Amino acid sequence: MKIKVLVIDDSALIRSLLTEIINSQSDMQVVGAAPDPLVAREMIKHLNPDVLTLDVEMPKMDGLDFLEKLMRLRPMPVVMVSTLTERGSEITMRALELGAIDFVTKPKMSITEGMREYTDIITDKIRVASQAKIASLPRPSAAQAATSAPVQLRNPLISSEKLLIIGASTGGTEAIKAFLLQMPSDCPGILITQHMPAGFTRSFANRLNSLCQISVQEAQGGERILPGHAYIAPGDQHLLLARSGANYVTQLSDAAPVSRHKPSVDVLFESAAAFAGRNAIGVILTGMGKDGAAGMALMKQAGAYNFAQNEESCVVYGMPKEAVAHGGVDEIAHLNDLPKLVLNYLMANTARAMRV
Repeated sequence: MKIKVLVIDDSALIRSLLTEIINSQSDMQVVGAAPDPLVAREMIKHLNPDVLTLDVEMPKMDGLDFLEKLMRLRPMPVVMVSTLTERGSEITMRALELGAIDFVTKPKMSITEGMREYTDIITDKIRVASQAKIASLPRPSAAQAATSAPVQLRNPLISSEKLLIIGASTGGTEAIKAFLLQMPSDCPGILITQHMPAGFTRSFANRLNSLCQISVQEAQGGERILPGHAYIAPGDQHLLLARSGANYVTQLSDAAPVSRHKPSVDVLFESAAAFAGRNAIGVILTGMGKDGAAGMALMKQAGAYNFAQNEESCVVYGMPKEAVAHGGVDEIAHLNDLPKLVLNYLMANTARAMRV
């Protein structure tokens, strides 16, 4: 059975091109195209689509307002179609918070040529969205948030010796946020690769920095990795762990994509295996595909202890499943439990080191 897609965009050209791209695939078809959310609302009732593509900025009703109402009243997979601007990237981050599965960017070049070059990206994301879990993670109440506030580790050995290495893809922006919100200000330095295009990782990092106790930034390359800081791979470069004397530092690479991804989780994990060994703790979160599986196995072989998000709490249980299959995972847990398990491991590990 084909994936039924409803296209929502105020541009007639974009609607036409998306329809052409989607209908060129044997496993999906456009069942309707709406110029605004008000028309789309009626189409959803009658056409019952499997996936929506939704423009971010539209007349009559903003794409975010529509998405928020949709996720409250009739949750369903949505792929946002975004413009690559500072405002567009910030709105897109908000859309992911509201429940959108993923997003694609409108090309800056000739719209017709650009959209056709995006065929593989657009259709792959629609396929993933059609399989994704919707609203699988309830938002915590204020009371829950208060009782789950991060606990300070207050142990310089933990902060200076250990590193957290995180990889994620589809659904990962919210999973990473949930994880980092529980990290105390004295936690080990954190390196993160999230599959995301150029121009969006800085907005993602800035958003997290405004919410978390720790400092979060887009990696620039060459930074000394400090406790209480997280460094996110830029959307168009690989992030690696390296050493400069006695210090861990970030390193960026403009090498070719790995497993079709740039940045690649495998690239980050492999560098952690090479330079951190048993000082690394790996965490692999929700995402489609197998990026990170081979690298996490190398981390484990080098002495790292690794965690994977469980199927129940993943938007897409692809990357964690592959990491488990490759033998690189030590513990599997619900996203809500992962931060505490990681911190408990750090404290127990430090206690053992102090007794030796």
